[in-house]
Amino acid sequence: MTSLTAALLAFGVVLLVELPDKTLVASLVLSTRYRPRPVLLGVAAAFAVQCVVAATAGGVITLLPRRMVEAVVAVLFAIGAILLIRESLAAEDDVELAEAREAASFWRIVATSFGVLFAAEWGDASQIATAGLVARHHGMAHAVATGVGAWVALVVVAAIAVVAGRVVVRRIPLRLVHRVAGVLFALFAVLAAVAALTN
Repeated sequence: MTSLTAALLAFGVVLLVELPDKTLVASLVLSTRYRPRPVLLGVAAAFAVQCVVAATAGGVITLLPRRMVEAVVAVLFAIGAILLIRESLAAEDDVELAEAREAASFWRIVATSFGVLFAAEWGDASQIATAGLVARHHGMAHAVATGVGAWVALVVVAAIAVVAGRVVVRRIPLRLVHRVAGVLFALFAVLAAVAALTN
């Protein structure tokens, strides 16, 4: 298998895994809350770190037990759900929310986006798939190509979400977006908690 084939295989697998996944939802929510460019930079950086970890580890995704990873993810999504739902119930109107969205500093948005996606993707299906693909095909060139292919796929998913987020912000009240996102985050928290208890 050539390096290009390894990269294309990783791109295809990760794109299919992530399109219906929480990566898309989390990126979309961030882009409705913050300006799109720093959101995309932050999530791309988080994905780069995750792909390096997956490619380097090969078959070993994390030093933490799977149950602990799921528990941490559950807590983070639960906190996100509470914050989003609380924000949606606040008395601010869409103009105030839009002003708050523009007021956040570029690097604060980058750091927030990095943190949210880094936590959400730790031990996720895309990271497992990347590590599995690296483990199947030995060699540094294949590992690098697989990591790059996976990273490009993740950035494409995030870019789709950011573009969709800009459309959503123009057409749907932000309060409603935050409420729906809060419910989705709560669902992700429940699913991660169940996985932590059953693994």
